[in-house]
Amino acid sequence: MDEKNAMLENNFKYHPPTKEKEKLYVEYREKCKELAYFIIHNFPDIRERSLAITKLEEAMMWANAGLARN
Repeated sequence: MDEKNAMLENNFKYHPPTKEKEKLYVEYREKCKELAYFIIHNFPDIRERSLAITKLEEAMMWANAGLARN
């Protein structure tokens, strides 16, 4: 299998969490949630705030994928 196919196989398969990774998932999700609360309670309810929350959710998901895949 070439390198590109190996990457796709890894990126699209299920990666069950280990006990060590579960702890990291919980910790960074809590930190992201803390920042989300800060944003919601300290910035005006405008488009930019909504985008900031969306990007925070995206960052959390990409961090999750990075942790799971490696």
